[in-house]
Amino acid sequence: MPKAIWNGAILAESDRTEVVEGNHYFPPDSINKEYFKDSSTHTTCPWKGLASYYNIEVNGQVNKDAAWYYPDAKEKAKNIEGYIAFWRGVKVES
Repeated sequence: MPKAIWNGAILAESDRTEVVEGNHYFPPDSINKEYFKDSSTHTTCPWKGLASYYNIEVNGQVNKDAAWYYPDAKEKAKNIEGYIAFWRGVKVES
């Protein structure tokens, strides 16, 4: 089962991830919310839409903008709307 790990903590775990462009997108109900803090960062993907970010905080360490999601995905990306993906050193094992 895919899981996202950073700094020894399991950030998310689910057998219902969606893989898009090589990234596992985890369902919102599969994340451990205690590690996620809202970020003011936003980026735009031409076909997925406007992405919002989370900072990841584990044991007092912060990984800025290490997770992202599309709260209102465009039509071709509706299957990942609200789902969370990771980068910046977060390891996704499957």
